[in-house]
Amino acid sequence: MESRKVVIIGTGPAGLTAAIYASRALLRPLVIEGYQPGGQLTTTTEVENFPGFIDGIMGPELMSNMKSQAERFGTEYLSANVTEVDLSKRPFTIKCDNGDELKSDSIIISTGASARYLGLENEKELIGRGVSACATCDGFFYNGKDVIVIGGGDTAIEEAAFLTKFARKVYIVHRRDTLRASKPMQQRAFDNEKIEFIWDSTIAEILFDQSGVTGAKLQNLKTSELSDLKIDGIFMAIGHNPNTSFLGGQVKLDSHGFIDTFNGPHTNIEGVFACGDVQDPTYRQGITAAGSGCQAAITAERWLGEQE
Repeated sequence: MESRKVVIIGTGPAGLTAAIYASRALLRPLVIEGYQPGGQLTTTTEVENFPGFIDGIMGPELMSNMKSQAERFGTEYLSANVTEVDLSKRPFTIKCDNGDELKSDSIIISTGASARYLGLENEKELIGRGVSACATCDGFFYNGKDVIVIGGGDTAIEEAAFLTKFARKVYIVHRRDTLRASKPMQQRAFDNEKIEFIWDSTIAEILFDQSGVTGAKLQNLKTSELSDLKIDGIFMAIGHNPNTSFLGGQVKLDSHGFIDTFNGPHTNIEGVFACGDVQDPTYRQGITAAGSGCQAAITAERWLGEQE
C-alpha cells in the first residue's frame, strides 16, 4: 500500500494552490482529483476578478495553469474519487472508487461545495451562458440587463442586492409568499426600486437560444398558471452542499455541513486540514480559496516537521 506525507483530496484553486506550496516544500503531494477536476471554476467562462489577469482568463485555463504549475514542482495526480477515509489512527487510510488504497501522514481536504440547482432540463449546459450560482463572480456580465434570483434566504437577498449594481432589473422568484432572510435584509430589498418579487413561483423551464438564456417560463405554485418572463440571466441562490459525505462523520462540521476549521486550516483531527469552499460558507471566491490552500499547505508542512 502506497504511503505519502501528504495527500490532497480535491482540486480547484484551494487544492491546487496547496499542491504548489506542498510540492515546493519537497513533500511530493498526491492530489486525488475527484469527479470534477479543477472544481467549480472549470464551469465558469471568464474570470475577471482573479489578481494578475488584466484582461481576465477563462476558468478552465486558470485551473489548467495551476495544475501544470504544481506538476512542475513534483505534484502527482490520481484520477479517482475518494469513497472512504479512516482517520482513527495515523497514517490515515484513504480508499478510492478505482480500488486504490493509500496511506498518508497528513491530509488536506479541498473538496469544495456544490451549488444547488433546480434540476431543470438544459440547466447545467447553460452554466456560464446565462445560468450562474455566484453573483459576485458573474454579476458584472449583466450590466444593464434583466436577471432572476431564485431563493428567499439571506444568500438570495444578498445576491439580488449585489446584482442591482449592474442589472437594470432583478426579479426575486420565491416558492413562498414570505422570505426566510433576516428582517433588515428584507427591508433593504423591499426598498430597492430595482428589485421586484415574484411570489409563490418557480421556474418551470429555461428559455434559451444559441447565445444563451433569453427568458424563463414561470409557474405559480398556487394556481399552476404559466407565464413567460424575458430575462438575460438566472442566479441560483438556494444554497451549497459541501462535499463531505466521504468523511463519514469523522470530521466536525458546522450547522450547515461545512467543515469546522480553527486557527486557519485546522480541523478537529490532528494532521487533517481543510481549505477552500468545503470550509467557507461565506466568501466562496477563487482567490480566498487559493489563499486558504496556501495556509493549509504551510500548516501541514510545519505540522509534519514537528512530528519528525
